[in-house]
Amino acid sequence: MRSTKRIAVLALVAAVALTGCAGRSASDVDTTARGPITMAMGSNDAGKLAPVIEAWNAAHPDETVTMFELPKDADPARDTLVQSLQARSGDYDVMALDVVWTGEFAAHRWILPLEGDLAIDTSGLLPATVDSATYRETLYAAPMNTNAQLLFYRTDLVPTAPATWQDLLASCPTARAADVDCLDLQLKSYEGITVQATQAINSWGGSAVGPDGLTPTVTTPQATAAIQAVTDAYADGDIAGRSSGFTEEETNLAFLAGETMYAYNWPYMFDTAKTEPTSTVGDDFAVAPIVGPDGVGASTLGGYNNAINAYSEYPATARDFVAFVQNEDNQRAFADQSFPPVLASVYDDPELVAQYPYLPVLKDALEHAQPRPVTPFYSGVSKAIQDNAYAAITGARPVDQALADMQAAMTAAAS
Repeated sequence: MRSTKRIAVLALVAAVALTGCAGRSASDVDTTARGPITMAMGSNDAGKLAPVIEAWNAAHPDETVTMFELPKDADPARDTLVQSLQARSGDYDVMALDVVWTGEFAAHRWILPLEGDLAIDTSGLLPATVDSATYRETLYAAPMNTNAQLLFYRTDLVPTAPATWQDLLASCPTARAADVDCLDLQLKSYEGITVQATQAINSWGGSAVGPDGLTPTVTTPQATAAIQAVTDAYADGDIAGRSSGFTEEETNLAFLAGETMYAYNWPYMFDTAKTEPTSTVGDDFAVAPIVGPDGVGASTLGGYNNAINAYSEYPATARDFVAFVQNEDNQRAFADQSFPPVLASVYDDPELVAQYPYLPVLKDALEHAQPRPVTPFYSGVSKAIQDNAYAAITGARPVDQALADMQAAMTAAAS
């Protein structure tokens, strides 16, 4: 039987009370229990785990893992998990959480801290991935894969990548002379602009939320300078005006069509630019880390963190499985599927680098990357960033006012 023990709701901090039902504490859990488990993951990526689960099951016939496929889109996938956890269900022992959900699930005590019997070795992992799985200085999930945006550039127009943001802007006349956009990125009012805004703020030395996961920090001089820099580039036409309607796929299509000199996008675009029949760029492009005012910028992390359900009947098996996912063989296999690994050593493998030459650049980007705000109120925080960053960048509101409004909306989201 899966446990359905009820407990009282505890406040996270004195000033903030989370709504809804909190999960149970680790002290209520038998962390040594073993047996067959189920893993829940979005259907768009669940297939990448099939060989991992097959290998685990062959070696652990009494502790098999069954995959449950969640909806492919993030919101309904999250809703499925939340409804199950609010019912105190242990149906999904391991949950592949979008990195931005980790703080919320940890704050509600829906997932178990990876300490004591459940501790895992993080020494070989990229530090930013560990940060994304850490809430209030405690590790709550095992990073499974990661991602970071890169700067794609046309080598037939610029032979080397710009070293700084100002260097990028200074080269834009070359794009205008070639009758192409200088820089395309994702500024549509959705999660993509949250990525762009937070990586700009982080690249300029600021942050969106303080270490407590609750206090917004978007009215600092660093954050203001970052959003002002993006706003000015958009107003000057250095960032293409059509970027305000772009998602990742529009950016991808524009770059493949040879319509832009630079683009910020995820590494998957490397493969599409090389292999898609519609690609016009061929081998005339390369990648570099995104740029900040003084050098390499701080890309915003993507990826999944594997968390153990606080109501799991067999947390010891769940712990061993999430650690197994991080082994070198499995992480190498992820690299083969354009599913960037979290194990740092994989990025230095000569055989893989020969096959995927962007890996060293991606590792550099990941070593400078930072997670999106690790907060239990991520949905509201992201919406506040989206609405107000869009208003600032497109000129609907002055930057100072937009950031003040953003700060107020983030504070309201956490209340």
